[in-house]
Amino acid sequence: MQRGEMLAACLLCWSCSVCVVTAIRRADMFPYGTLSGDLILAEGDDETSRVLSLPKPLYFYASHFTQLYVATNGIISAQDLPMEKQYVDDGFPTDFPVVAPFLADIDTSGGRGQIYYRVTETPSVLNRVAQEVHRGFPDAKFTPTYAVVATWEHVAPYEEQSRTTGPSNKVNTFQAVIGYDETDSYVLFLYPEGGLNFFGTRPKESYNVEIELPARVGFSRGEVPYLIFSRTEGPHYSVTSDEQSVKNLYQVGNTGIPGVWLFHTGNRYSFNNIVPASIGGLLATLPPGALSLDTTTPEYTEFEEYTDNSFDPDNQEEEDDYPLTGGDPEFQPAPAGGDHLGTPPPASPNAPSSPSEESGPQVSYGSKHDGQIARFITDPVYSQDVPPAGPKGQQPEVPLEVVDIYPPYNNEPNLSPGGHVISVDEGDVDDIETGVIQYTTENKETCARFQQQCSQNAICSDYATGYCCHCQSGFYGNGRHCLPEGAPQRVSGKMSGTVTVGSTPVELNNIDLHAYVVVGDGRAYTAISEVPEPVGWALMPLAPIGELFGWLFALELPNSQAGFKITGAEFTRRAEVIFYPGNQRLSITQTGRGLDDHNHLTVDTVVSGSVPFLPPGAEVTMDPFKETYQYYPSVATSTSVREYSVVSAERGSESFSFQLKQNITYRDCRHDNRATTLETLQITMERVFVMYVKEERILRYAITNKISPVGAEITRPELVNPCYAGTHDCDTTAQCIPQEGQAFQCQCATGYRGDGRNCYDIDECTESLISCGAHAQCVNLPGSHRCQCQSGYELGFDGRTCVDIDECSSSPCHISARCINGLGSFQCQCQPGFYGDGFYCSQQGAQTVRPKSQCEQHRDSLQSGEGGRPSVGAFIPQCDSDGRYRTLQCHGSTGHCWCVDSRGQERAGTRTPPGTAPRDCDRPDEPERPKTHCEHHRESVQTTSPEGYPIAGVFVPQCDDNGQYIPLQCHGSTGYCWCVQNNGQEIAGTRTVPGETPTNCDNPVEPERPKTHCEHHRDSVQTTSPEGYPIVGAYVPQCDANGQYRPLQCHGSSGHCWCVDSTGQERAGTRTPPGTPTVDCDRPDEPESVLKLNVNTTETAHRLLVQKDILYLESMYPNVMLMDSTVPCSIGQEREGTRTSPGAPPTDCDKPDEPERPKTHCEQHRDSVQTTSPEGYPIVGAYVPQCDDNGQYRPQQCHGSSGHCWCVDSTGQERSGTRTPPGTPSVDCDRPDEPARPKTHCEQHRDSVQTTSPEGYPLLGAFVPQCDDNGQYTSQQCYSSTGQCWCVDARGEERDGTRTGPGTPPVDCDRPVEPERPKTHCEQHRDSVQTTSPEGYPIVGAYVPQCDDNGQYRPQQCHGSSGHCWCVDSTGQERAGTRTPPGTPSVDCDRPDEPARPKTHCEQHRDSVQTTSPEGYPLLGAFVPQCDDNGQYTSQQCYSSTGQCWCVDARGEERDGTRTGPGTPPVDCDRPVPVAPTQRPESVCERWKASLIEHYGGKPESQQYVPQCDPDGEFSPVQCYGETTYCWCVDQDGREVPGTRSHSAVKPACLPSVAPPTVRPLPRPSVTPPTNTDITLLYAQGQKIGALPLKGTKLDASESKTLLTLHGSIVVGIAYDCKENRVYWTDLSARTINRASMEPGAEPEILINTNLVSPEGLAVDVKRRRMFWVDSNPDMIETANLDGSGRRTLFDTDLVNPRAIIVVSSTGTLYWTDWNREARRSRAQRWTVRTAKWWCQTGSVCQTLSPMTRLQDKSAGLMQVRSVWSVSPRMVQVAK
Repeated sequence: MQRGEMLAACLLCWSCSVCVVTAIRRADMFPYGTLSGDLILAEGDDETSRVLSLPKPLYFYASHFTQLYVATNGIISAQDLPMEKQYVDDGFPTDFPVVAPFLADIDTSGGRGQIYYRVTETPSVLNRVAQEVHRGFPDAKFTPTYAVVATWEHVAPYEEQSRTTGPSNKVNTFQAVIGYDETDSYVLFLYPEGGLNFFGTRPKESYNVEIELPARVGFSRGEVPYLIFSRTEGPHYSVTSDEQSVKNLYQVGNTGIPGVWLFHTGNRYSFNNIVPASIGGLLATLPPGALSLDTTTPEYTEFEEYTDNSFDPDNQEEEDDYPLTGGDPEFQPAPAGGDHLGTPPPASPNAPSSPSEESGPQVSYGSKHDGQIARFITDPVYSQDVPPAGPKGQQPEVPLEVVDIYPPYNNEPNLSPGGHVISVDEGDVDDIETGVIQYTTENKETCARFQQQCSQNAICSDYATGYCCHCQSGFYGNGRHCLPEGAPQRVSGKMSGTVTVGSTPVELNNIDLHAYVVVGDGRAYTAISEVPEPVGWALMPLAPIGELFGWLFALELPNSQAGFKITGAEFTRRAEVIFYPGNQRLSITQTGRGLDDHNHLTVDTVVSGSVPFLPPGAEVTMDPFKETYQYYPSVATSTSVREYSVVSAERGSESFSFQLKQNITYRDCRHDNRATTLETLQITMERVFVMYVKEERILRYAITNKISPVGAEITRPELVNPCYAGTHDCDTTAQCIPQEGQAFQCQCATGYRGDGRNCYDIDECTESLISCGAHAQCVNLPGSHRCQCQSGYELGFDGRTCVDIDECSSSPCHISARCINGLGSFQCQCQPGFYGDGFYCSQQGAQTVRPKSQCEQHRDSLQSGEGGRPSVGAFIPQCDSDGRYRTLQCHGSTGHCWCVDSRGQERAGTRTPPGTAPRDCDRPDEPERPKTHCEHHRESVQTTSPEGYPIAGVFVPQCDDNGQYIPLQCHGSTGYCWCVQNNGQEIAGTRTVPGETPTNCDNPVEPERPKTHCEHHRDSVQTTSPEGYPIVGAYVPQCDANGQYRPLQCHGSSGHCWCVDSTGQERAGTRTPPGTPTVDCDRPDEPESVLKLNVNTTETAHRLLVQKDILYLESMYPNVMLMDSTVPCSIGQEREGTRTSPGAPPTDCDKPDEPERPKTHCEQHRDSVQTTSPEGYPIVGAYVPQCDDNGQYRPQQCHGSSGHCWCVDSTGQERSGTRTPPGTPSVDCDRPDEPARPKTHCEQHRDSVQTTSPEGYPLLGAFVPQCDDNGQYTSQQCYSSTGQCWCVDARGEERDGTRTGPGTPPVDCDRPVEPERPKTHCEQHRDSVQTTSPEGYPIVGAYVPQCDDNGQYRPQQCHGSSGHCWCVDSTGQERAGTRTPPGTPSVDCDRPDEPARPKTHCEQHRDSVQTTSPEGYPLLGAFVPQCDDNGQYTSQQCYSSTGQCWCVDARGEERDGTRTGPGTPPVDCDRPVPVAPTQRPESVCERWKASLIEHYGGKPESQQYVPQCDPDGEFSPVQCYGETTYCWCVDQDGREVPGTRSHSAVKPACLPSVAPPTVRPLPRPSVTPPTNTDITLLYAQGQKIGALPLKGTKLDASESKTLLTLHGSIVVGIAYDCKENRVYWTDLSARTINRASMEPGAEPEILINTNLVSPEGLAVDVKRRRMFWVDSNPDMIETANLDGSGRRTLFDTDLVNPRAIIVVSSTGTLYWTDWNREARRSRAQRWTVRTAKWWCQTGSVCQTLSPMTRLQDKSAGLMQVRSVWSVSPRMVQVAK
């Protein structure tokens, strides 16, 4: 057969296969409805959902959006929609972004359909989206992180009410699913079989012309910016064009399944237009008869081969012991043999006919063959990538939760059901008419399109089926993320979750987690900060938290690789830890989020579960262990058991263990067939160290990790190469390379330089080793670098070039403004006819008062400040007449000015200091160049001062116009200059002293010689700062060109100079102070105090030299006697005090020496300062006293460094008032002091402020009082910093009402004060609060009472800090019930009090706090409880001082686990709180006992009955009334045994009817619904709820079944909701209201568990969706929504023990019975519920027994009720 005939045959076979695929069914749609977490769009003709905020941005086309809207008319939009008339009848394109599965005029009014929508990250939904995308785009590397599901169910077209025909019964059902990750988005349209019954709608303005517009299906980007000031139509894509194409939507698909349409809709980097999926062309369901029934279909054995490769049935029980953390039971195979073609009936809003997200069919569709239904899985899991069988032929077991995480990328062609694979050579394509077959490679992902997915340190390689990333040499990883080999790695992230320690839950709220890994030897250090103490001790055994980092970066032994090479930086690790013997379970989820800007791995950790309690101070030790990892495609798993020891003072040494099960999922690349798949590896953890530091609240783990093949044991450790043993001496930033035997080589890691034992980072940026593109700057990182984009730019396609961000794509402007995108920024301009700042635009003339703009709101909020006054020194923005920010903004207090954009944000580089000309802000910004290292260095120095000025004396580097270091750097303060390298490091030997010609830094540097002693000394001083700069004021020695000490050394800061010898030691007597001539250091030393010349007569040459010296000395000192060494005499010692300087008359040496005087105090002081330095130099900046010739203190002393001068007395003490700053005339210290008067209070106040600074300067911004010449306070005081002035009295106290703000005329303080009246009680109270501070200011947060002009208490008092207000009487006492919290209307305090009711417990508690002060004032900081209008405790209590909030019960007791700190959202106190598990549930007897004791007020009387319980909680066999002898026997349920009552002194002999308890867990309460569908009587009896079928009037007790068993409960009231098929009940023992679904396996749900005492009767109003119940102890009737919210009290008066209650939904009527024990009668009362109308959906049936018939005949009716109670001791309800 020729090739053309073969192809024709293949095409025939393919066409035959078309008919075997049916359209999807309703059950095949994605789960939707309220049970799946959907929101429901409001009914109507033109409704738009509230904003649907996306957790991460969605890329639609090439623009990113952060929110979506779902509309009635079959569309999803990225911006709020206009009115429907602007788009519903128009074709594509639209003016706004649209995803349109069915754009038509749809109307859901009158209950005609529902529209559901949600954002979800449920694994089952994401898995199915991934499978669909990989079927439609086989080469796509797409793993969705979020999905948006929108479903239109049974929606109808809009129809005019004036039409004569009735409403149409045609309704449509369709669905749109948007799946996206960080770079791509895909959209699925699903049209189930029978889902489309109308295909278009009539225009509203058709003017009775019978036309119908077909629905539009497709996508539109909306308008996009064009040029600068205009917009144009964006790209769009249409799926339909006419009515027939709309009809084809469910008959045709582009995924191989009719009704399923898939499109690639966006990419972050480059996207032109929508790309549809294509699997062998379009598949359609052909009409009947198109093919013969004799057509044969091949068997699909390839699908059956892998139907069960995930589990071994024999191991199913073992897997059940391990709860699957990542699995999702959704999309399970449908049961065989069922008929799945029928369309399910319409669903109600709350129970749609779709699977929930917790259960449902797997991704499977139906295929017809010979009238039969065949089911298959569209993507067999791991069909091609399962590892080889083990030794016994069994497949390695893969955990179920792993399978659902990432679908495999199969290389085999995807087969449509019943289709054939057609192999076509590229060369034959042009010669063949393929018909419907489309041969294209457009969808193949190649390096040319997706290279940006690779790391910048990786190469991209193309393969037959796609591309892969591979790390370059010197780096390691999975290609997507690469790190330098050998370099230590850092990990940062957050840890959160709830950990229950014992029975106490502890919440971890995003605490810091950091790890540091030395890759060279596998050491991993993990530290978790701010861990609360209880959980800190308990988490010590949880070393697996840090083991992840050890596995990622373990020391690799031969034939192995660490985890990071497989996973890269994006992965998910799920682990479960089971502790023994307590069986506590803790789940750990760690998610790798990638590498951050510093190339650090980011990992977030979430923990949840319980851990054993460990005593505080305990120590935990863990032995070394080994663990085997099994590797599968995209997942690694392990299971191990660990043992650990706990040593504590309380318990001694104990041994425990835990089991760890974990899997790590990641994305791998399977296009490279050369890649080998690992099967198993073994990780050895040699040293494990754990510790909790209580004081720092830090939890630490340290683990040494090695990874190797399984079974690779080390027999002789001494022969192991140091690289593998981790005993090498390579630098931590170096790689150890093993060689022969014990030899190894150290090689610095990539990005580092050195000899391997000492490595330092290479700055790729300053050494120009890397080039970043325009609008980007290079940022050096340890071992690497990154290119950082400027503001307004983002990395482009290549990962290095920065491209402009189109801010307009996210629609930041007002809807009546247009957005103009620019390079690095954007502008918003109001459209013609509107005005505003672009972010808010209003129509001209539309209103008389223009709304405030953003600038005006900003300005007014700052001007109002606290108390209506602006904050002192605050910046107030300036706005123009249109309310926009002025382009130039200036700070009135500091004088700084800068330019701002339209949002008021400062434009970088435009700030100017005071005194300099401001920038021209109207001049457009030049593209900002990123700051260089030099500029960062320079600005970091300049910004160290709070005012933004450089610190005095600090070296500020000089940068050129390009931001590079100027080769010659000079220190402005000292005058030193030196040359620097490109990175700013000083070049040795280039430093010159002030006045010396600087080094020519352009000359090439000669080969560096070794540093001399002087250079080491100099450099050691320069490197003492962490930044490598000299310490301010430090003495830096000066070296000459040869590195030797210069003979003359000077201190740059103090100005002192001296001579030194060759070792740098100071030559005595050569030091000169600043301003005096320096000594000539090149002149030989004069004779020292001891001069001795030994002349050797045998050395002629030496003799001649000595003779020269003698001649010199004789000419200078004729009275000095010189002796030859042959003469037995010495030259003698110099006589102290005889040395004279040149030009001065010499001393008379013949005069005998005067006795030497001892050192004076000044000389000792001076010498002690000079000798405190080890080198003998004065301490830098230290004050050195000056002494006269007699050793006395000079009258005037000056500080050489600061320039301050002052006078001193004879003891050197400073004379007060004589200090002068530098540059001012000094005081004449010879003038005698005037008799000093003692300092006044004002002077002491002033001086105390002035002397608070170590240098004697006043603190900046501190208020310094002004005193007159006599030392008294000046009557007017002013604060120079704020400009405020006020009057003071003689004591300096401010006079009330005299303070004026800046710019206002001050008060005349010399005006006499009117006679002051005596202070009232209110004023004394107020002033006592104000004077509690030592400075006389009010304590922050203290309550200050408010007094009127007469000094009386104002009727209304408010606390300024907390915002609470209340009324007081004339004595200032709070009037009960008048306190209001902040934000609520205050009470009218002028209104007389109503007769007071008795105070409740809450009010007594509150008032007792207020009266604890002796004066009757509340104690500062004391907690005051909040009571409601009825005097009861509000459910939520808050402490205004600390900001903490918590929930309380009716007694005001705090509910455990509800306390929240300041700044965190408080707990919803009306929501039921789950009861913490205890060792044993409270039994019925114990609960009943506690309930009765509480009923008796806590103290039952001796004759009152209290149940007696044994230690196991069961009823004691003998029960008695209190302490009486009236006793009887009971059975195990507490029921009396007939005939056992006794009044005698001897109690009846009762036998226990309960067997000893066995230690086993209680069964989980779950619902077992009745098997039949007839009308059923539900009844409550003790600890269970039963169901009894009703067959007419017959009741057969044998057919009774238990619906729900509730251990430890006393079920009283029961009600049934036929709408949602739920049963509700009250639990008298637990004091709760609960509910459960009537579905098999459903578990109870607690609705209300607070403020209930004795809940009994319960009724449900199915129409108004509310429940009503009675509380017989406090005599109340309450109501709430069916979920427990909206709770309120209906009646709490005129009730006596209400018991039973029912509601008639049709009439809104309540009936209940009172049990008045005194009257012994029952009565019925009626109350009408007034609420909104509610109607049932079509098809719903609600039935209930009407109580009206029972109460018409009072005797019969009550007997009926009693007869029912006689059958069942509790309430009953009829259900159908």
